[in-house]
Amino acid sequence: MAFTPAPGEQFTVRRKVLKILGAAFHVYDESGNVVAYCQQKAFKLREDIRLYTDETKTEELLTMKAQSIIDFGVTFAITLPSGETIGSLRRKGMKSMFRDSWLLYSPDGTEIATMQEDSGALAILRRLHEAFAILSPQKFQITKADGTHVATLRTHFNLFVYRLGVTVHVEDDEVDELMVLAAACLIAAIEGRQG
Repeated sequence: MAFTPAPGEQFTVRRKVLKILGAAFHVYDESGNVVAYCQQKAFKLREDIRLYTDETKTEELLTMKAQSIIDFGVTFAITLPSGETIGSLRRKGMKSMFRDSWLLYSPDGTEIATMQEDSGALAILRRLHEAFAILSPQKFQITKADGTHVATLRTHFNLFVYRLGVTVHVEDDEVDELMVLAAACLIAAIEGRQG
């Protein structure tokens, strides 16, 4: 079955159907080709999400690991197979109860951008009743401190499969496509599990 991404989206993260333990996602490019495979390991005390070049999992692109076991404001370190850290993402704990909000950090720990759910009112309504989530799916904006709008992550309504579209608006050295893909896979694993 062919998959067609939404127009203007460079990547689409789509949940693998019939995955029983853990979560798994295929990452498609704008032509509908699988360019990566994301897997969340099951039964881990610390979240462990890995991005591979394909479903064979022979070549790893990056790892996202939670830095603590139980933490509502959890930080995920993003590392390459070489062990080099390319950055981290931290969920803003209490604030994310009402409106999901994340901070993106450089390898040296400097805050470089935010990733926030669109409307605060819609975010609260989505949490109150799933009908609002269907009528107004989640949208996240990745924005740098200087106001540069780097990317948009948008869920698409589908009764059967979780799908998150990724639009990269500008090329950026600090928040590059790999960092945006890491953020998208993390959102898909965490938000897709809640939906």
